[in-house]
Amino acid sequence: MIKTPKWWYTKNADGAPWWRPVLWPLSQMWIGAGRAKAKNATPYRSSLKVISVGNLTVGGSGKTPIAREILRILPDSTGLSKGYGGTLDGPINIDTTIHTTADVGDEAWMLAREFPFVIAKDRAAGLRAIETTDAQICVVDDAHQNLTIAKDINIVVVDCDTSNGAWPFGDGGVVPYGPMREPLNEGLARADIIVLWLPSEDVPVDPELLNLFKDKPVFIARLAAVMKPVNVVAFAAIAKPWKFQSTLERLGCDIASFKAYPDHAPISETDLVAMKVIADEQSARLITTEKDWVKLPEYWKSIIDYLPIQARFDDEMAFKATLLR
Repeated sequence: MIKTPKWWYTKNADGAPWWRPVLWPLSQMWIGAGRAKAKNATPYRSSLKVISVGNLTVGGSGKTPIAREILRILPDSTGLSKGYGGTLDGPINIDTTIHTTADVGDEAWMLAREFPFVIAKDRAAGLRAIETTDAQICVVDDAHQNLTIAKDINIVVVDCDTSNGAWPFGDGGVVPYGPMREPLNEGLARADIIVLWLPSEDVPVDPELLNLFKDKPVFIARLAAVMKPVNVVAFAAIAKPWKFQSTLERLGCDIASFKAYPDHAPISETDLVAMKVIADEQSARLITTEKDWVKLPEYWKSIIDYLPIQARFDDEMAFKATLLR
């Protein structure tokens, strides 16, 4: 597994390696393959109302907290994802007493603790399975670039934390040249709603971003995290581990040690033991993300805490009304 390059998310690709230009041809091949898929796609139209929650970049935009919040405010909905990192193909209605994170993926298992949730590598097959239930709405996680299913609403989540020179789309480069899954204008053209994801209540939206999305309905969602300031030893295997670190700092925690892993990477027993030793030496609390915590062995779950994170919309009623309309 490869860690997400931090320079991807700087406005002028500050800190990019000197050899970055060799990635340009691969980027153009990626774009060409995506356009060919779009041209030949025959999407399945479900009888369900299908809400896609996606993004335009590779990982770490806040899709999962937004999907969780939509499932909460729309009671007749069921979640669907491909179960990234899981071994099962599906369609499977997740039962957290039977299935493990290794079976269905960490994010899907995490959401299935609270809501009806199905995983299916074939999203059309997943929709057909949900059609046999009482669900009326399907919230599909990470489906903006999925062309095998038709959607009623395309929501694009944008990580709007612009601290320390960060910019949601970097310099616009498409993978592996930059963080974009597709050219910005092409991705935005399919978006029906933009959700701007902010790290806290006191962070304003950059006016340049608001201007970029002026032709779309825009809603602001903020990370809601509460924790008493303590000394911590922390680790994270998410797309942007530095954001977890900055969240802990913003909550007033003193970080004695922080370990970053690639997104969805397993944490070895050796690493866990080493981090516990440091935590004991520093009289610190050992903590990780919820996504990482759910895949820990039971013994370590009793020792390691996680930081509960939720999304809260500035105007939830207007957001819900827009979805239903």
